Amino acid sequence: MKKINDKIMVKNVQKILVCGGAGFIGSNFIKYLLKHRRAVKILNYDALTYSGNLDNLKEVQNHPRYKFIKGDIADQKKLHKVFSEFKPDYVISLAAETHVDRSIHMGALEFINTNIVGVFNILEAIKEFGNVKKYVQVSTDEVYGSLTLDSKKKFKESSPFAPNAPYAATKAGGDLLCRAYYSTWKLPVVVTHCSNNYGPYQYPEKLIPFFILRMLENKKLPLYGDGRNVRDWIYVLDHCRALELCLMKGGPGEVYNIGADSEKNNLEIAMLILKHFGRDKSWIEFVADRPGHDRRYAIDSSKIRRELGWRPIYSFEEKLPETINWYLNNRKWIDNIRKKTGVFNPHIDLWRSHKIKG
Repeated sequence: MKKINDKIMVKNVQKILVCGGAGFIGSNFIKYLLKHRRAVKILNYDALTYSGNLDNLKEVQNHPRYKFIKGDIADQKKLHKVFSEFKPDYVISLAAETHVDRSIHMGALEFINTNIVGVFNILEAIKEFGNVKKYVQVSTDEVYGSLTLDSKKKFKESSPFAPNAPYAATKAGGDLLCRAYYSTWKLPVVVTHCSNNYGPYQYPEKLIPFFILRMLENKKLPLYGDGRNVRDWIYVLDHCRALELCLMKGGPGEVYNIGADSEKNNLEIAMLILKHFGRDKSWIEFVADRPGHDRRYAIDSSKIRRELGWRPIYSFEEKLPETINWYLNNRKWIDNIRKKTGVFNPHIDLWRSHKIKG
């Protein structure tokens, strides 16, 4: 794999603190910035929990404008030390506990510590040190709750929060703290709500890589309920482009929804992956639905398109096959994280004994 390198000295370097930069979206975002912005210096602050993976960043690990420090945003003392020493111009946080099944089956405490207390710690550090030009809190469309399948509605920035899972509730809590800190202290905070991401380096507990790996293991694809839960899918680099705009041009106190108008239900996703591997619907296994499973998400991204000039440039039809092939061609990456974490999504097995008809 070709290494990204850039030894050109640039004046007026912007220092960017990326919290949670060893995860799926964070690592893609760091590599995107180093490739497209020569006048940035990046500090990656990540706790390296089960889904944090420095293998995601091997291409840039020796880059002269990149540095990694292991740390947790829930650790206020260490976080404040990082702010004091690095003195970031910009901060973006992708640090989060994100897996809905984990928040249901393993409890919400870790989610509260990271997604609420961690956000509080970042906001306090920005308030204390005072030199940050912009802070982007990366959130999720799940804070808005669920839409019906027969509805044509989409989530807008003004849509009320109605989270239905512990994960979503903790993300909403962090978002509301951001709103309060802007309202009270005028901190330069921007909150983003994005739809489902896919692409390379995604931890294989998530739907698309999980199904790809099931195919590699010659195992059936387990689908919750009737498999018709709908999500709006966006390629990770389109999300990274939007985050860059929010960080550099987003208005303080603003909220931006990010979506690609690419709604697909889980059954459609499963069938597309099966087709890629030359297999039929008999490889699908319908299992009992998980509690509080939102039926449909859909994002109205007209605000970020209108105000910041963003639009998605990658199509699902183009990037899904590329994503599948990335996992096929990166078995060592898969094996390394399997050694670290074992089973990628053990929670699904809690429901596999409760099969239902599709």
